[in-house]
Amino acid sequence: MPEPTKAEQAAPATDGDAAPADETQPEGDDEVAGLAGLFLEYPKNTVATAGTDITFIAKVDSSTLTRKPTIKWLKGKWMDLGSKAGKHMQFKETYDRNTKIYTWEMKVIKVVPGDAGGYRCEVISKDKCDSCAFEISVEAVQTEDKDVMAAFRRTDAGEDDGDLDFSALLKATKKKKKPVEEEPQVDVWEILKNAKPSEYEKIAFEYGITDLRGLLKRLKKMKTVEPKHSDAFLKRMEAAYTVDKGKKIVLSVEVVDPNVQVRWLKNGQEIKTSAKYIMEQNGNIRTLTINKCTLADDAAYECVIDTEKCFTEVFVKEPPVTITKLLDDYHVVVGERVEFEVEVSVEGAHVNWMFEDKELSRDSSKYRIKKDGLKHMLIIQEASLEDIGMYWCITNGGRTKGELEVEEKELEVLQSIADLTVKAEDMAVFKCEVSDDKVTGKWFKDGVEVKGSDRIKMTHAGRIHRLTIDNVKPEDAGDYTFVPDGYALSLSAKLNFLEIKIDYVPRQDPPKIHLDTTGNMVSQNTIIVVAGNKLRLDVEISGEPAPTVVWKKGDTPITAVEGRVRTEARKDLSCFVIEGAEREDEGNYTITVTNPAGEDKANLFVKIVDVPDCPVNVKCTSVGEDCATIVWEPPKFDGGAPIKGYLMERKKKGSHRWTKLNFDVYEGTTYEAKRMIEGVLYEMKVFAVNGIGISQPSLNSKPFMPIAPTSEPIALKVHDVTDTTCVLKWLAPEKVGAGGLDGYIIEYCKEGGTEWVAANEEAVDRQSYTVRNLPCGEKIQFRVVAVNIAGRSPPAVLSQAVTIREIMELPKIRLPRYLRQKYIRRVGEKINLTIPFQGKPRPNVQWLKDGKELADPTVSIRNSNVDSILFIRSAERSHSGKYELVLHIENMEARATLEMRIVETPGPPVDVKVTDIWGFNAALEWKPPKDDGNTEITGYTIQKADKKTKEWFTIYEHNRRPNCTASDLIMGNEYMFRVYSENLVGKSEEPGISKNTAVIPKTGLQYNPPPFKEKDMQVPP
Repeated sequence: MPEPTKAEQAAPATDGDAAPADETQPEGDDEVAGLAGLFLEYPKNTVATAGTDITFIAKVDSSTLTRKPTIKWLKGKWMDLGSKAGKHMQFKETYDRNTKIYTWEMKVIKVVPGDAGGYRCEVISKDKCDSCAFEISVEAVQTEDKDVMAAFRRTDAGEDDGDLDFSALLKATKKKKKPVEEEPQVDVWEILKNAKPSEYEKIAFEYGITDLRGLLKRLKKMKTVEPKHSDAFLKRMEAAYTVDKGKKIVLSVEVVDPNVQVRWLKNGQEIKTSAKYIMEQNGNIRTLTINKCTLADDAAYECVIDTEKCFTEVFVKEPPVTITKLLDDYHVVVGERVEFEVEVSVEGAHVNWMFEDKELSRDSSKYRIKKDGLKHMLIIQEASLEDIGMYWCITNGGRTKGELEVEEKELEVLQSIADLTVKAEDMAVFKCEVSDDKVTGKWFKDGVEVKGSDRIKMTHAGRIHRLTIDNVKPEDAGDYTFVPDGYALSLSAKLNFLEIKIDYVPRQDPPKIHLDTTGNMVSQNTIIVVAGNKLRLDVEISGEPAPTVVWKKGDTPITAVEGRVRTEARKDLSCFVIEGAEREDEGNYTITVTNPAGEDKANLFVKIVDVPDCPVNVKCTSVGEDCATIVWEPPKFDGGAPIKGYLMERKKKGSHRWTKLNFDVYEGTTYEAKRMIEGVLYEMKVFAVNGIGISQPSLNSKPFMPIAPTSEPIALKVHDVTDTTCVLKWLAPEKVGAGGLDGYIIEYCKEGGTEWVAANEEAVDRQSYTVRNLPCGEKIQFRVVAVNIAGRSPPAVLSQAVTIREIMELPKIRLPRYLRQKYIRRVGEKINLTIPFQGKPRPNVQWLKDGKELADPTVSIRNSNVDSILFIRSAERSHSGKYELVLHIENMEARATLEMRIVETPGPPVDVKVTDIWGFNAALEWKPPKDDGNTEITGYTIQKADKKTKEWFTIYEHNRRPNCTASDLIMGNEYMFRVYSENLVGKSEEPGISKNTAVIPKTGLQYNPPPFKEKDMQVPP
């Protein structure tokens, strides 16, 4: 679904002359962007003139859809226009079977102003949905702006001239106007803009305006309409809300009446309270909470109070689409098929394919874009050199890239055709083998293409091409050539026809072997046969009488006339045949012919050649940031032919797509593979190549990951030096990479030397290290290297050597600021004072209290190289005093003094007494407490209590003087007094109570008790 903000921004242009819908081109801001992938063409915003026809077209490609898509044309958010079909609105649907494209049309006949507004087109196919918003704006036919009212005034009516005249507009002839006196120009627009709507007709009649309706439409464009005040709502909802899919949203309004009931509608249907829809009211606030929003919640919502309504729209955004399977790199030859494939997190998501900086379109004949569930494919049927480059797959939540490398085809001849010499009625077979089993070709004789017949047959099986000529005739002799289609290459051989000459031979003729040294023979006695091929060796013999022929392999005679290895006898010819040559067939063979006239013997060596075994022990020896070094061992058997080189392939671990690393054979056994991605696991395999062909692949190497060492550590510096140690500090490398950081190795050597010694056997994690056991007085150079799985980083080296000698430093105490004034703590509190100092060599530390050495067992002292700590677990008043820290380095000294005071609450005041009473007042005095809590008394709290109630009331707080006057005492009462002393810690635990009381006597009054009448206790009441 398009983004709400984009739908809202799709506003029609309102200025200028209108044009028909098929000619109107919307502005760039009016187009609705961000299609979900179903629309090939979507409706555009249109500005139309009233009375014209407009047509909107939507197209959808159904080639990837499982069901026929359905379409809805909506006005606003929910009004279905399908029910409005008729003379005014017409709908049409067509389907192209060749392109599988559905086309829908909505035609509006004679547009009226009521057709203006926002529209939406929705396409649904099973679980896939797409929508597009567009707008229609309708303008009236414009009139000239020179004088709007001139056409509606009377021109020849005497004293009525200027008033309304509708009949004059219908007259066919024009009469001559009477001269009119010039009147001052009146701006009717200003009058109308400032007038009340009830006065519009009166103004129109006065100034001769007949088209009042058209005038008011133009006035509406010029005049800003004040928003209508609502009697039910204090605060309305926003025009639109946006929420992520799966999240919740709260719609809130503020109403005038806190007791009013509201109804919530969704697309015109009332919403019922449920776990998904929660309706709440809090005073004047009414809220609708929508939990776990889905695409079905993307709708128009209303809050209704009687006849008052408040509208809003909710747009649900889907979460970003992430890529779960990245693109692979491809290395192919011209004409091969390439299929880039990615997997995304959301089924049916929209992705963009790009080649370098150019976006690829579905309409391209070269590229085919396909999606299947979570998988998205970009297919190139036949790769060409123009396709070399970087391909990108982009979603709204990520991107991935894959590189395509295309090499030109190179056809390799694995076995060429050989010259043949045959006799009449024999069979001639020309055979060749090329590297590509899909290559076709043509055979030529003396430059003329050979045509097939019953006697001449041409076959193609895999990589082998054959030309077979049965019953050879003298005219078949000549030069034969095989030309592969599409390659500038040809293979030639000659067919020699052997004529049989009949000569007179003496009856006693010694036997003789006539070996043909052409064909498979690389020398006079060696024959090379490719494993799996057939060897047929025809040896011509002569002699009279016919000699006896014996074939042997080594010392073993070959007598079989049937089977894989056999001999065949013909007149004047002996044939040795090996079907499907194997490695065991290799060896020395002997042919011996004998007759009464003598004996002849020939030795032959049959060499079986084959593709080599696969290379062994393929492994990765080192890696870099984007490269790796691969080594292997040559195959144990070279196939009987020298190894020409090797072919390498690699793949990402877990992938099934192998990428070729070289097309030309590589002669060495160490190869540096480049252009890899750091942090990704790869596997390698190697093929061996000889003159016969390509071996089987080696076993896959162990997975390896291209990673680079880190950059060098930075900011290496010397922190401290003693007679035997040196403390170094540094910062982490700026670049770490995918290999991480395992730690640091610190090395040193004497100045001018080249032998670096490791100070630590195992890498340290921290960024500081103390090198120990260094020779005093020597100049030592230091360096630090970072190590990870890829190895050592470049070293960080000090700019100059360091002299190993402790530097004398004056002792100095850095007394904290809060200890430079009196340090006050309460009894029972914990005291932990850390006082840093400096000095080299390490100073001797001594603590003094009140001028004497500190020997209190309750005070703990801990010293280090840089500070001294004084610790008291529970402070007591005896710990108060002056403490002095003294540092000694040889004859140098540093001192620092701090004053500590341990305080507690004071004791009660003493000798509290009432010294005077007058009227309603009493004077009190007392003496300060004997124990002030080790700090000065800051005041007193005085309380009074009536002896009848004995309830204490405070009459003074923080009284600084040891006396006071208690006022407003009640006549006839007797009062007690008590006083608390106060210091920095607080009030004393016990008060000082007055020794005497204050009695406030009654003046002029005497109490006369009633007479007491004694009761007779012997009589019951």
